Amino acid sequence: MTQDWRTASRESAMLVPLAKDDPEARIQIYSAKAYDWRGKFSVHCWIAYKEENADSYWVFHVTAWGDGKNLDRVVSMKKDLPDRYWYGNKPEIVCMINGKRAQKIIPKLQLAIDSYPYWQTYKAYPGPNSNTFVSFVMRRTHGFYANLPSNAIGKDWLTTKYFFDLSESRTGIQFSLYGLLGFTLGLLDGIELNILGLCFGIDFLYPALKLPIIGRIGFK
Repeated sequence: MTQDWRTASRESAMLVPLAKDDPEARIQIYSAKAYDWRGKFSVHCWIAYKEENADSYWVFHVTAWGDGKNLDRVVSMKKDLPDRYWYGNKPEIVCMINGKRAQKIIPKLQLAIDSYPYWQTYKAYPGPNSNTFVSFVMRRTHGFYANLPSNAIGKDWLTTKYFFDLSESRTGIQFSLYGLLGFTLGLLDGIELNILGLCFGIDFLYPALKLPIIGRIGFK
């Protein structure tokens, strides 16, 4: 039985120090099982960052209900704990960049966030959704070199204007037809095949299988 979202845990998973106790700049990408029945198939991803000596994190989520204030905006941007449970589901850190490197990347990251073209559009399947947002930002921020989990449905939804783009890691290329059919080929991405939003792939650099629903099997 699914826990009521109003009482489901949104406490910190204590994966990172509190911002006020941590002078370093940090950028983090998180994933957690999506809420309710969606968690059987997909994860929800989000972005957090703090600048050097900042006493709080900026946290960015994309949801159907947005930020709760502007009803026509699906991107939530607020100061918050970065590693909260996602309505009862414990998060994992997908990617973390620290120190001087993070401080250098943060302005580019914010520009990429500001340029996201779907601040007012949300579709759980096949996108654009939270995973579309994070994937878009990664592609347009030099220095990330990471991949979202293979069960992050929506990550392969590019835009309605073009079907080719850099891969998430910026080390390869991707073709995607509205997130429903496509492929990715890259040094850090390996080979991925997207069929109806489900991702099947092989990572050669860090040997692993990438499977829908299950996620990654092998080295991380």
